[in-house]
Amino acid sequence: NGLIITAVACHHRLHTPMYFFLLNLSLCDLGFVSTTLPKAMVNSLWDTTAISYTGCAAQLFVFFFFFSTEYFILTVMAYDRYVAICKPLHYRTLLGSRACATLAAAAWGSGFLNSLLHTSNTFSLPLCHGNAVEQFFCEIPQIVKLSCSHYFLREIGLTVVSACFVFVCLIFIIVSYVQIFRAVLRMCSEQGWHKAFSTCLPHLGVVSLFLSTAFFAYLKPPSIPSRALDLVLAVLYSVVPPAVNPLIYSMRNKQLKDAL
Repeated sequence: NGLIITAVACHHRLHTPMYFFLLNLSLCDLGFVSTTLPKAMVNSLWDTTAISYTGCAAQLFVFFFFFSTEYFILTVMAYDRYVAICKPLHYRTLLGSRACATLAAAAWGSGFLNSLLHTSNTFSLPLCHGNAVEQFFCEIPQIVKLSCSHYFLREIGLTVVSACFVFVCLIFIIVSYVQIFRAVLRMCSEQGWHKAFSTCLPHLGVVSLFLSTAFFAYLKPPSIPSRALDLVLAVLYSVVPPAVNPLIYSMRNKQLKDAL
């Protein structure tokens, strides 16, 4: 992710909308994985599981900020691909420098507001069931488990509202890709088919993995108590996408490899 950020920032040929959004995604991935893994590694090496209340709140806020922003960036990237393939003659008009900056700012701003709302709401709950978070980082579902039963419904309601918003973005991504595939299938060039599908299908795979595991982790019924399952789900949506995204979006890209 660091190499991608450096290459896009320093190489003038990569100063295009697609690589601008890729730079934003790499920044998200870098922040996303750096929020949880270093602390978990330190805890493992020093054989401790302690984290302060303030540190826990800060970790949850930063983690959810990058988590939300990454999803919004992925949505914007789907729109970028849609315009590039379905409306190539209008690409520079629809995605000029001001439009790209506005979309990126909207993604980061929405992620910040979403994180602030969830963090303030989660840590305003009275914690009546101890102070042990059964996860390798401070995660909303695990903290909600510690709250009194008649208070946590507020956070559950907020999570459901956020899930509905996420679902709207998912519909937008799916509709964008349906239009992309329809345009690709009308192409005469087999090389064009291969290039479009090799770009789109891995993106859809990462989005599906990211969303399905996060949805299950955050909306899993309490009747399925499993610490091992919670750990696996957390790793799948917090560690795998930041590691896989550079391979999918960048290392297979000849222009970026030449820049590197």
